[in-house]
Amino acid sequence: MCVRVCVCVCACVCVCERGGGEAGHTNERRVRNMPIAFGKILLVHLSILTGLCCCFRTNVNPEEDPNIPAIAKYFTTKGRYEEVNPYLIEDILAVNRSILQPPSAQCRQIHLTAIIRHGTRYPTSKNVKKMQKLYELVKNIAPGKESWLREIQTQWTMWYTEDMDGRLVQKGVNDHRHLAVRLSKLFPSLISEEKLRGGFIKFITSSKHRCVNSTLSFKAGLTELWAITDMEFDHAVNDALMRFFDQCTRFVQEVDKNPSALSEVDKFRQGPEMRRVTEKIADRLKVPYSDITDDMAEAAFYLCAYEFAIKTVNSPWCRLFDEVDAQVMEYANDLKQFWKRAYGYDINSKSSCILFHDAFSRLNKAASEIKAGQQVTEAVTVQVGHAETLLPLLTLLGFFKDSDALTSTNYATQAQRSFRTSHMLPYAANLLLVLYDCGEGDLRLQPLLNEKPVTFPGLTSQSASVPLYQDVKDHYRELLQGCDFETECQLFKSPA
Repeated sequence: MCVRVCVCVCACVCVCERGGGEAGHTNERRVRNMPIAFGKILLVHLSILTGLCCCFRTNVNPEEDPNIPAIAKYFTTKGRYEEVNPYLIEDILAVNRSILQPPSAQCRQIHLTAIIRHGTRYPTSKNVKKMQKLYELVKNIAPGKESWLREIQTQWTMWYTEDMDGRLVQKGVNDHRHLAVRLSKLFPSLISEEKLRGGFIKFITSSKHRCVNSTLSFKAGLTELWAITDMEFDHAVNDALMRFFDQCTRFVQEVDKNPSALSEVDKFRQGPEMRRVTEKIADRLKVPYSDITDDMAEAAFYLCAYEFAIKTVNSPWCRLFDEVDAQVMEYANDLKQFWKRAYGYDINSKSSCILFHDAFSRLNKAASEIKAGQQVTEAVTVQVGHAETLLPLLTLLGFFKDSDALTSTNYATQAQRSFRTSHMLPYAANLLLVLYDCGEGDLRLQPLLNEKPVTFPGLTSQSASVPLYQDVKDHYRELLQGCDFETECQLFKSPA
């Protein structure tokens, strides 16, 4: 059966169901060792096969939807992917192929490296404890009569438990299944049934359950799409690549386990902007200011964010914040990410040297095979990790670097900063590196972040959006010739 599906330019094409509607169910049962029950509703199949024809839109306005919190765009690393790409709210499988702009029609995609954050997850046990403390205060002490407060006190139950501890939720399963389908539409010559069956697509993951399950979900998105039930596809667990930060001794000692490394964060959390947020929360709850700490404000913000990300609910917890408050909460988290994972300390980005070299070695291998007239042996590399995997690498590459560092005292002047984790690192955030062969040795590399084109910082030529691969390598020559993980991560590094 074929149905009409509309894509970005409102042109309809036929998509054929292969193997019948039950194929997805059979295939789903065949995903070996899947620790998460996907349920009976196969969203991928439903989205593809309903036959509803709707155009790709970029003007979807989430602020018009009462089911979306007004502050959702400030949820930092706890935000939905849909807030970064609002057109997905209307059609979760929509793609805009016009973003791929190789310099000529003869250019063909020859390799894709996709470095992807895991999907939507439960809060960690540490945050659950903070939420529990806040909930007990609001339930038992807050005397207010507002309807939203009564709803928290009489209808909402504290359903988060410590054993959830960051595990992938059903929404996170769907994040990766849907992303897999979209990438197959963006890169049909690379992410294809033929390439998957032929072993040309490689999967690598962090050992954390949320990453392994995201990887399984990504694979399930493809096997369901093509109704593959007669094969299973392996993945490799590689923490050296996907959790390099754990194995970089200098980072662990000087930043991760060093309380003074985040002094700017501590000062901001005790500063006037944050104090005003906690006071406004106390006013809304009609409790003494001393009852609401910065940890409680964070817990309330996370409750609003998790209820929305996991259950798509505009929770009454969100009523504790207005937009000004949310911007302060966003900055507090951005400040933490800046100093712990990004430009705050040089070792933050240098800890990702191993992943940087891995990506370029795959690109070089594909480039060498093409130049030798051979088939590219690894068409696609899918690597699933964490926000802490992506951010150091983005920093190493120079993305989202503002002229001034984020500090505890310059909140007011950072309103237009480019360093915004809400935009950079939602659940299922992804960095895509697409290598093109444009003939006669003309190789090009296009970077995309969250399915949107970006430009390598410092490459400003007319072809900067899809630069010559050699120009990219020249731009990062110092890193390619150095940036040795073992050397950078030594605790007592010799002076240069």
